[in-house]
Amino acid sequence: MATSPYRVCIAGAGAIGCTLAARLVASGQAVSLLARGQTLSALRDNGILLSDLDGEHCAQVNVSDDCNALGEQDLLFICTKAPALAGLLPTLAPLIGADTVVVPVVNGVPWWYFHGIEGRFAERHVEAVDPDGVLSAALNLQQVLGCVVFITAETAGPGVVRSNNPHLMILGEPNNQMSERLERVRALIERAGIEARSTDRIRDQLWTKIIANLTSNPLSVITGATLEQLYGKGELKQVVAKILQETLLTAAAYGARINFDPQTFMELGAGMGPVRTSMLQDYEQGRPLELAAIGDAVLELASYQGLAMPTTQDILTLARFRGAQAPAH
Repeated sequence: MATSPYRVCIAGAGAIGCTLAARLVASGQAVSLLARGQTLSALRDNGILLSDLDGEHCAQVNVSDDCNALGEQDLLFICTKAPALAGLLPTLAPLIGADTVVVPVVNGVPWWYFHGIEGRFAERHVEAVDPDGVLSAALNLQQVLGCVVFITAETAGPGVVRSNNPHLMILGEPNNQMSERLERVRALIERAGIEARSTDRIRDQLWTKIIANLTSNPLSVITGATLEQLYGKGELKQVVAKILQETLLTAAAYGARINFDPQTFMELGAGMGPVRTSMLQDYEQGRPLELAAIGDAVLELASYQGLAMPTTQDILTLARFRGAQAPAH
């Protein structure tokens, strides 16, 4: 990756992409943003309007729907929903040069999960998120830097974002090595006022986020409940606890080290307040749900270890049924 100034692009102008872009611009970093449709027009007219714990931010970005016009980048953040990846990733080729670092900021089990590891699962495809290895073939996995994002944000309109909790991003190489490019990207994010950590065990953090997503997102679609309700109301807590135990067992089978106990996890979840999950927001807007990456992929990984996740399976089935009833926007 080039020395300063970096050529930084964010593909995806949803809540997370706009939050990251606004914070980077506020730090003095020029940012290009790949967007389309109504969002593209709004960003050209008004920029990004972000309200977070540090106040109000209005950020002007170089916005386009044309990858060729934006050109090759040093650093590319992919901030789209998992269902969009198969259609999007091959189109990003004009943004990606031989030295471009690509950071997927995507929920759920990533398509690169088995890349860079040894053993019986080395280089296996996670079929739920990468059928027939289509995503792996579209991008040199050596250019991928793992990322887990802990940012809760909601869009109030195209390019208008609210976030009422602290921002945290954790980065790591898929091969669990510390590297110069890892530190460069971490420092860039840290300068943007986002807590940024590097780790040599990125999959531990992935499982932490997977557990948070899987215990909350599908159930929120079925119930309409907020995080405060999911983790705090007795009747919902019982279901969440069952999903939690099933997912913890699967994570342990893959050697993940989870740094919380179940009771603390439930208390932290309830403490997030009346936040609607991203999947509930997608359901309400008639958008595709990230059930494959957040749920089906975990069931697939469990099956490789001979584990069953019956409660999780049932909740995913119900969420998928309800998602199919949502009116398209």
